[in-house]
Amino acid sequence: MRLEYFQMITRVVEFDADKKTLVAAADVPAESPVFEGHFPGYPLLPGVLMIEAMAQTSGWLILGLNGLTAMPFLVGTNTTKMRDFVKPSTPLMVHAELIGDGSSYAVTKAFITREGKRVAEAEIKFAVKTFPDPKFAAMIREWGERLQFPFEKLVAA
Repeated sequence: MRLEYFQMITRVVEFDADKKTLVAAADVPAESPVFEGHFPGYPLLPGVLMIEAMAQTSGWLILGLNGLTAMPFLVGTNTTKMRDFVKPSTPLMVHAELIGDGSSYAVTKAFITREGKRVAEAEIKFAVKTFPDPKFAAMIREWGERLQFPFEKLVAA
């Protein structure tokens, strides 16, 4: 994770187009300016950043399923629950499953685990739009390479 840059997932662990699922690792850093204010003397990963990690994992799932032809943009969450605190230096796994989609939207169920125990979950809604420009699409692909996204498993659009 690079919290200050909102890069919440560390790498893609598994992408299954048939099951419409994706799993990503999210390694919470030992130190970050975020922890200086949340909370002084008792650092915790903010819940909003856990939601963002689930949204990014879901976003990579949607990108994989549409063959990197359209960009998912977060528009809302439902039934969001934070079940436990997450401290610095914690390895997390983020799971996402597509549960609904159409020509310009997608809905996922996502959850985060620590040592197999669920710490957060949400239903997440996305608007799926054409990439604003080719440079942005190229930047997303480069980001995917850093995350070790399995491009060979992309679904043909």
